[in-house]
Amino acid sequence: MRECLPTGRPKASTVFEPEPPEGGEHASPSPGRGVGGGGVSGSVLTFDFGIKRIGVAIGTLLGAGRSGPARALTAIASEASDARFAAITALIVEWQPVLLLVGRPLNEDGTPHEMTARCERFANQLRGRFRLPVEEVDERFSSTEADANLRERGLSWQQRKTQVDAEAALIILQSWFELHANGHPTAHATA
Repeated sequence: MRECLPTGRPKASTVFEPEPPEGGEHASPSPGRGVGGGGVSGSVLTFDFGIKRIGVAIGTLLGAGRSGPARALTAIASEASDARFAAITALIVEWQPVLLLVGRPLNEDGTPHEMTARCERFANQLRGRFRLPVEEVDERFSSTEADANLRERGLSWQQRKTQVDAEAALIILQSWFELHANGHPTAHATA
């Protein structure tokens, strides 16, 4: 069972970890239909884009508006575009996602800033390279919450530094799951 934070958001660590699909078989969204609703099921890869690192989390859509387990997966620690996309390609081959999520950073008042444009460009690169649905998700305060979660688990600042990006990706994924489960459209969805 997952414990809940006071906000009702599940804690980042879960006991159950989703397994990559066997044989590369996975559900694909129907043409012209968004992934956010209906009976689509499969893995969801989530990215917390940063200039030095990209945090990655994995979760499962169970269909009919339900979400399954989720966990922080890894951080891609490279600034070189080729190395980043090689690592992302390997993750996509391994997990066979039906949806990619990208955290979209905004100012506290909801206005975009320099990193917003970089994240949008990254989301467009994912769309172009992998031909998968990509949705951008408001990620305000995800890194702050991720650091707090890791601190609560007793991790030192050195340990938190290596895990905060993947933890932030998990928070972004859980935020999307919360919106998805409640039937709300995402703020900046594109397919």
